[in-house]
Amino acid sequence: MIRPQLTADGLAVRLADDRPDVLLDELAAAYARDPETVAALLAAHADAIEAADDAQCSPYATDYGRAMSRAEADGTRDALYGELPPPAVLDHLITPREAVALADILTARAARAHLANQEHRA
Repeated sequence: MIRPQLTADGLAVRLADDRPDVLLDELAAAYARDPETVAALLAAHADAIEAADDAQCSPYATDYGRAMSRAEADGTRDALYGELPPPAVLDHLITPREAVALADILTARAARAHLANQEHRA
């Protein structure tokens, strides 16, 4: 499944690549090189994603508060990525124009598949 997200600065779209084995290997290697820094970054990211989850589920949170919590989690994630070597960062960043084009292509393909499925059933 494609899980697009805006980058923390809002200028690009991140398409996460779902290959956790490479990422975990590189995270372990980064931790072995500098355990204090990586541990601090992981703890900060854990706090940020917990706050984002709380804001998402809270009936009292505002849209602004939810957006700020998600942005903070994106920022701490980017900080963790900064500790990993470039091959380990599996996210692909695309421009907003490229994101719209990709969405159009996926929508068209899904529509064709849906119509083909409907014709097959008939």
